[in-house]
Amino acid sequence: MEGFSVDLKALKKQESKRKISKGYMWALFCAVFWGIWYLPGTVVWVLNPFDEMYNTVAKTGGDGTALVVTAILITAFNALTVMLALMLWNGVLGKYGELVRTMKEFHPCSKWFFLASIFGGPMAILGSFIAMGFIGGAFAAVAALLYPVVGSILAYYWYGEKISKRAAMGIGVIILGGITIFGGGLLTELSSGNVQWIGYLGGLMAAAGWGIEGAIAGKGLDISEPDVGLTLRFVGENLIWWVIIVPILAIFGYPMYSFALQAFEPLTLLVLIFAGITFGFCYVCWYKSFPLIGVGRGQGIGNLYGLFAIIFIFLFFGDVPQWTILVGGTLCVIGSFVMFTEDTSALETLRGE
Repeated sequence: MEGFSVDLKALKKQESKRKISKGYMWALFCAVFWGIWYLPGTVVWVLNPFDEMYNTVAKTGGDGTALVVTAILITAFNALTVMLALMLWNGVLGKYGELVRTMKEFHPCSKWFFLASIFGGPMAILGSFIAMGFIGGAFAAVAALLYPVVGSILAYYWYGEKISKRAAMGIGVIILGGITIFGGGLLTELSSGNVQWIGYLGGLMAAAGWGIEGAIAGKGLDISEPDVGLTLRFVGENLIWWVIIVPILAIFGYPMYSFALQAFEPLTLLVLIFAGITFGFCYVCWYKSFPLIGVGRGQGIGNLYGLFAIIFIFLFFGDVPQWTILVGGTLCVIGSFVMFTEDTSALETLRGE
């Protein structure tokens, strides 16, 4: 019996190690897809009808209003293409039945994903598009790097998720890298006397929104399957944009529907579909990592998206990073390595209870 017990303990430890390795792998894939998403997210601003919409609204409402209204329409289309990509993904996996069952269980389950859509959509993704429009893709990519702090603290106090000293150290180093990159750009603008405050506000909206969304999603994923839960989260975001916010802006006289109809041209559609696929699968990987390694670690490794985004933007657009970005990126890699080398025996249970 003693030998049997030892074997069971070894098998349990091996299974735990395999589960954690898989969780870190999903989080790393999330970072890669998220980094790629900033390519279509940056390009879409100069495509018809969004460039024309910006000019039209700016003539009567000013540049700031024009950028926010255009960002809302771009974010609404981003949510639509992500939802379509996820619907296709669930169809391939044969999960439509589970999707309907989860949606019907509103109070114990799907309410968490609809709540997550409020913080993830109108707050985080809109904030990121505003940061892209006012300052640029590279800034927007790193501006939200503080979001694991918000997510980890909420998950710790709300449902007792464990964060070891090593994991906290890794998250801290990654965040320090983000602040270095963020602060470098801000100091440059302060010295030139031309600070795009709305862009920085967008970056803070992204950091707070994604952090809160991660904590809420972690709660919902206790009783739901990740692919299904994520799809419901984007169904909720589409309802917010297309049923509430876009019609309200149209009532106030903004040309939302006329420009929305003009988006159905080949190049614009191709870029929007590219954004939907990359962001959709980034979210798939993000949500799958939470039950395996926890919200704090999933968000910490997912934070490497900032580094990947800078690399992709440099490769495709030729934007040469400043030295602060290179130093910050190096800190992000060091922080991730600290987390990857965490002792897996401490993670057999993710919750403190």
